[in-house]
Amino acid sequence: MANEISTKIVINCSTGVREVLELTQAEIDEREAMRIESEKAQAAQDKAQKATAAKKLSGRNKLLALGLTEAEVTALVG
Repeated sequence: MANEISTKIVINCSTGVREVLELTQAEIDEREAMRIESEKAQAAQDKAQKATAAKKLSGRNKLLALGLTEAEVTALVG
């Protein structure tokens, strides 16, 4: 990938002329920063979803431990 040249397509809407241009180093850096930020956001979202699932399971188990039946717990929390 080190030898791969990143490009963009620029279209002039007035004339319909298309140009394929190499990305500047600033554009490459910006894309890399956006990729890293996106990965961080995805990791945070995954962590939050796992925490929510763990809390739901813990709540279900506590209701069952109190003596509710599976049907009753399902009726309460789904």
